[in-house]
Amino acid sequence: MAEIHRTTLTPAKLELLTGWLPGRPWYRGGGRAPQLAKAGGFRLDDPAGEVGIEFMVVRDAEVAYLVPLTYRGAPLEGVEDALIGTADHGVLGRRWVYDGCQDPVLVAELAAFFEGRVKAQAQSISDQEDREVLAAYEGGPLGDAGIAAVTDTEAGTEIRLTGGAVLRLVRVPEPGEGDATAAGRVTAVWQPPEDAQERGTFVTLHHGA
Repeated sequence: MAEIHRTTLTPAKLELLTGWLPGRPWYRGGGRAPQLAKAGGFRLDDPAGEVGIEFMVVRDAEVAYLVPLTYRGAPLEGVEDALIGTADHGVLGRRWVYDGCQDPVLVAELAAFFEGRVKAQAQSISDQEDREVLAAYEGGPLGDAGIAAVTDTEAGTEIRLTGGAVLRLVRVPEPGEGDATAAGRVTAVWQPPEDAQERGTFVTLHHGA
């Protein structure tokens, strides 16, 4: 299990995302800089213990955004456009922070989560399963979970796997089940500004869509 270090990250995650989010096609705030707050999320474990994997939800006023992140100890070659920024970790040193939709480790573990081979972990507590994060999928093995293509649109992010399946990330999650045609889905909770927690779909899975 990944160890969550109680230390500093400079610049902080929200600082990095403040500069990065307005350039995304699914950002709803126009040209202004967002005023971000943490609103939820969870982690998955890299079996090799090298890459930090976090599905983070941040809130800008009434709008929540799903931002999958990976943290690496060295640059990831070939995906320079996915780099959100670098930060200094108080224990681990320099970290390269990526939009995890283009990181093969995150995508492989997300596929494993759909298949029930791994469990979601608490966002801020070491060695603790997050039972609020649910994966529903009754199909067979997904096959090769390498990344064939990643497409960002106003609706979200589509990750086409080399095995043929498609993962669609709901970048602006809403309460409810979402796309009824999906072969699988990951649902989780986040915290709105004032109300109780909301539950909605974060990722859907489609066969050969």
